[in-house]
Amino acid sequence: MSKTTTTTTIATASITPTTAATHPSTARGPVDHEVRDQIVVAATGHFRLYGYEKTTVSDLAKAIGFSKAYIYKFFESKQAIGELICANCLREIESDVRTAMEGVKHPSEKLRRMLKTIVESSLRLFFEDRKLYDIAASAATENWESVRTYEDRIKMLLQDVLRQGRETGEFERKTPLDEAAAAIYLVIRPYLNPLILQYSLDSTTDAPAQLSSLILRSLSP
Repeated sequence: MSKTTTTTTIATASITPTTAATHPSTARGPVDHEVRDQIVVAATGHFRLYGYEKTTVSDLAKAIGFSKAYIYKFFESKQAIGELICANCLREIESDVRTAMEGVKHPSEKLRRMLKTIVESSLRLFFEDRKLYDIAASAATENWESVRTYEDRIKMLLQDVLRQGRETGEFERKTPLDEAAAAIYLVIRPYLNPLILQYSLDSTTDAPAQLSSLILRSLSP
């Protein structure tokens, strides 16, 4: 495949590339972020067409126009590529959550928006494109680093909201902060995990508001 054809193939995949410097454990080889990003973008497009599980590194090499050995200079495995794609999706969800909470004064409303946005963004990213769901499912099943990092950031965000609520007097202060955050996280976790979320699709319209109300009643001082 010619260099021109390769560039065209890469351009057709719709995703914002993320350099491996953000996730150094998922990539290796030459510090050439442009080539690494090209591989990730093209792989995303290929996974969308054929699915993550059914795609091999050899398939990606043929689709991109690189040799298999050349791809291995940048990524040690197909999972390493999937890690970056998964991390891109999870960062998009987190960005949506932070945007929804931005400028909101009351911590109680922040918590409501947090849960609502997590559900809406997860549904959009994981279930509107069923082929990319394959990556999310593999990531959740195998507990990839990108998933653990995302969950840790959501937990920290949740703790910040609880801390703000305690400072303003909206939330009770008797329960240790980490214990309260851990308990609430267990409540919302089914809506963070695509494997569990797929079994709750018929309740996603009402569940965020209902769960938020239940959580907020438990936090009442």
